[in-house]
Amino acid sequence: MTPDGFISWLMAREWDYRSSAAIDRLIRGASFRYNAYPEEIDYSISRGLNQNQMERLLSLDFVRQGQNLFITGSAGTGKNFLATAIGYHACKNGIRTLYSNTSKLLSSLKVAKAKNTIETELKKKERCQLLILDDAFLVPLDAKERPILLEIIEDRHDRKSIVIASLAPCGKLV
Repeated sequence: MTPDGFISWLMAREWDYRSSAAIDRLIRGASFRYNAYPEEIDYSISRGLNQNQMERLLSLDFVRQGQNLFITGSAGTGKNFLATAIGYHACKNGIRTLYSNTSKLLSSLKVAKAKNTIETELKKKERCQLLILDDAFLVPLDAKERPILLEIIEDRHDRKSIVIASLAPCGKLV
């Protein structure tokens, strides 16, 4: 191996290492509940999932354009898995992602509001390009949670994306 070839090889290895470390950091920072990969999605099960539509979603254009995604369906149809798979794919493409159970997130933000640290907490959420809210609207939002959720949605409008996985249809927000 020539010195130039060795340096080229060495730089390629360093680049690969840093890229891999960055992806691992994004995945750890996203706080996913479990591992889910787009390659594991089973399209043979009849649940109204279109492979072409999923491939369009996995292009992540909706994230780059600041659009949102609402995944609904019956219990056990894989809504959370799909949302997590999209999140993992986003991390692999260098997009900062945050996964959270909606009830836990809003509860922690209510506590932060009581402690007067809500702005700091909201800024942490704002840094991520893709926010995944899992199990949204399983229980009705209370009077303190509604304005917090609306603030999150308004702050991200047309700039950053939200994926919401929920049993409730879009028109059934309480």
